[in-house]
Amino acid sequence: MTRKAVLTLILMAFIVALTADASEKSSVTPAKPASDSPAVERPRSFDLAAIDKTVDPCTDFYEYACGSWRKNNPIPPDQSRWGRFNQLAEYNRQVLRDILEKAATDSNREPVIQKIGDYYHSCMEEEGVNGKGFDPIKSDLAHIASIETRSQLIDTLSYLQSKDVKAVFAFSSQPDLHDASMEIAGIHQGGLGLPDRDYYIKDDAKSKETREKYLAHVVRMFTLIGDDESTANREAARVMDIETKLAEASLDRVKMRDPKNRDHKMKVSELTALAPNLEFQHFFSSANVPAFSEVNVVPPDFFQQVNSAIRTIPLSDWKSYLRWQTVHAAAAMLSEPFVREDFDFFGRYLSGQQELQPRWKRCVRFTDELLGEALGQPYVTETFGSQGRARMLEMGDALEKALGADIKDLPWMTADTRKQAEIKLKAITNKIGYPDHWRDYSSVDIRPNDLLGNTERAREFEVHRERNKIGRPVDKSEWEMSPPTVNAYYQAAQNDINFPAGILQPPFFDQSQDDAVNYGGIGVVIGHELTHGFDDQGSKFDAEGNLRNWWTDQDRLEFEQRTTCIADEYSSFVAVDDVHLNGRLTLGENTADNGGLRVALAALNKQRAEEPDSRENQLIAGFTPEQRYFLGYAQIWCENRSPESSRLLATIDPHSPGRYRVNGAVQNNEDFARAFKCKAGQPMVKANACRVW
Repeated sequence: MTRKAVLTLILMAFIVALTADASEKSSVTPAKPASDSPAVERPRSFDLAAIDKTVDPCTDFYEYACGSWRKNNPIPPDQSRWGRFNQLAEYNRQVLRDILEKAATDSNREPVIQKIGDYYHSCMEEEGVNGKGFDPIKSDLAHIASIETRSQLIDTLSYLQSKDVKAVFAFSSQPDLHDASMEIAGIHQGGLGLPDRDYYIKDDAKSKETREKYLAHVVRMFTLIGDDESTANREAARVMDIETKLAEASLDRVKMRDPKNRDHKMKVSELTALAPNLEFQHFFSSANVPAFSEVNVVPPDFFQQVNSAIRTIPLSDWKSYLRWQTVHAAAAMLSEPFVREDFDFFGRYLSGQQELQPRWKRCVRFTDELLGEALGQPYVTETFGSQGRARMLEMGDALEKALGADIKDLPWMTADTRKQAEIKLKAITNKIGYPDHWRDYSSVDIRPNDLLGNTERAREFEVHRERNKIGRPVDKSEWEMSPPTVNAYYQAAQNDINFPAGILQPPFFDQSQDDAVNYGGIGVVIGHELTHGFDDQGSKFDAEGNLRNWWTDQDRLEFEQRTTCIADEYSSFVAVDDVHLNGRLTLGENTADNGGLRVALAALNKQRAEEPDSRENQLIAGFTPEQRYFLGYAQIWCENRSPESSRLLATIDPHSPGRYRVNGAVQNNEDFARAFKCKAGQPMVKANACRVW
């Protein structure tokens, strides 16, 4: 079967599109909002009201395309940032709320509907949750208190990790980097309470302030579980000491992006010799997973240093650390004082969110996170239309052809590498909308009035499901995101692109708009995900998803010079105050933005040339097709961010802010300059423009 035929079958089977067209309205009406939560409309594509015509597009295209939207859409108090992605996610959340409220009260429910309805109901019973205080974690705290030996410490660590308490390190399955068809065991650095290792290590004033605020937060959480102030201060200091040691042993995010730093498969006996104090043979046995003889260790140095810490740090300190990790993992599901304290630090201080979200929003989010493919089933049934399938089919096929043509014509790539790149492109598979087979949650025990218990059992199910893959073939039909998610992703190990149903609607895809706008929206998203197969990480994996160098030395050097241009460009952008973007952390996403923008326009132009009389070749609202294309792209990134959120995301997020996803890409694009008649020397025309794909 040809690649095109495979793509056609996949898209015809799974592509779905919600539209703003009155002829194709969803069968679901968003739930009536709570009094403190006004309804959010689904965002529009090609929004003329978003444009600020007082701004010169050649000076700041992002502000031109989004300026009026940004002025008229301040950040809601229960959000830390607000953009078109957030708008659409909030719209979807309203749809999901309606589904869940019906599921919670319907007396004649199918098992999957009962499961999500009962979980949501247990979450919404705020009075019952508040009445329990921290009773739901007392047995775990008692378990920790009973530790008397190092072996019992390892046993307890294994027990807590089975409940998804992220203490010390992570243990799960992963595709074998050199045989992507098989799942192997993997252990990875972890165990931090703050979002990144740099918070513990950096010596600037803001980092010091954050550590002080975090320490005070940990103290208050200890007092909430019964410690007096003196004991709480002592325990919090122990937590900070252990987490600082874990941070110092950890690789930073940029180094972790390089697959070679994540490639350390060894025999379990070798791991045991590397870190004997962690008693890994005992740990794996108590984890109740399939037998295995090899494990990928990321990175070995981390576990060597933790091995020393297990020996030198007193058991009492480790018990304090595990107590903290336990309450930290459960806080959002406990009574109001825990929820508020957790929010005040992580939501208000770190992210700049002014108000805690209404309970229904949190409960919808928890249900989607824990039972996503159960909740996804009624979402799919009640929201999907079909009229957009043909156009999406054409677009997906056109984008792959455009990237193929780009690879074929690259002047810097030699024939040997080009051949391998073409093989990889043809091997990319597409997962659109929702899974072939829904995940079976029938073994998850959901009980009335037991929010934390329900949450822990759902987490245990997922931990067990992932670990139970060890030694089995990779299931390439699985999804990493739930169907309502407003996002998309590429997986190097599976060499596939994935588009949940949640993103296949305005402003990304709109049946009522012309193709120029849709190619600027979902078309660039498709091109972006395809380009990830050839970014600084994806390019190190072959067509089968194996970590293998398929480049000539000359081409690899040229590629790295071109990606360095992009890394340096984005490192010059300021996120907030004195904080610049990390161009190496965001390199993969920036490369994909630049490549996706070029590839999608090439696909659009080819279609326009084949259909010269179509409306895609006409002025609409005074804008040319090329201008509508770039506006369609820019307007999916309209957003406002709190300063705190900007600072946090500059540290941990591999994506650039919306402003730079737009301006950074268009200033490298000569077609943009022609479309808006920009001249050399203007800010949106970069001298020595960067280009990889």
